[in-house]
Amino acid sequence: MGTVFSFDVRGGDPEEVRAALSEAVAGLHRADEVFSTYRDDSEISRLGRGQLTVQECDPDVAAVLALGEEASRVSDGWFSTSYEGRLDPTGIVKGWAVERAARRLAAAGATGVSVNGGGDVQLLGVPGPQRPWRVGVSDPLRPGGLAAVISAAGVSELAVATSGTAERGAHIVDPRTGRSAVTDLVAVTVVAPTITWADCWATAAFAMGSRDGLRWLEALPGVEALLITAGDEVRCTGGLAARLG
Repeated sequence: MGTVFSFDVRGGDPEEVRAALSEAVAGLHRADEVFSTYRDDSEISRLGRGQLTVQECDPDVAAVLALGEEASRVSDGWFSTSYEGRLDPTGIVKGWAVERAARRLAAAGATGVSVNGGGDVQLLGVPGPQRPWRVGVSDPLRPGGLAAVISAAGVSELAVATSGTAERGAHIVDPRTGRSAVTDLVAVTVVAPTITWADCWATAAFAMGSRDGLRWLEALPGVEALLITAGDEVRCTGGLAARLG
């Protein structure tokens, strides 16, 4: 998946948590083997070339493609699992893999889990008594600075995902044209219960632009967002203030 993953795991039986952590890491490596579009021998590459059917692939392929179809439906086509005419579910795989890794650790008894995949974070439980997880959101226009700090106070699961140009340049595609999205935004951060959807919604909203993206995000249940334009204008959904801290 071409990114760095980090884990912060609290509580639970040490041996069971260590075993689950090994399984979670193995699951991330397996996801890369199956879904990498940079590997000619990955199942997703072979599927795209017609060398495999979905039924012949790892069952995770059908599951991820179904999630991609749902993301496309909810976003009215602004999220897509294709790129330049070829199959490419990259936009959903990382979030899905991070969420699965986090849930594997929680299922093993960890009372607090934070899994960070390239800056997109899934939080479960709490890091300690009366202590919520907190996630800093980088300011895309001020390197080293923070645009906001998101708190998971009062909820048992929360995810924070950012799409933008600060780290990787203009890599987000407008599915309608197949070219880089022409947008007034430099970053969209989405806060939602799960990183699978937070990551998808951040990508789709970035391609939409600040006006349409904010309007669409406001209509999604359980979703809050922070949008920053190239002109340093900050736009937020109505309930984001309750998550700051």
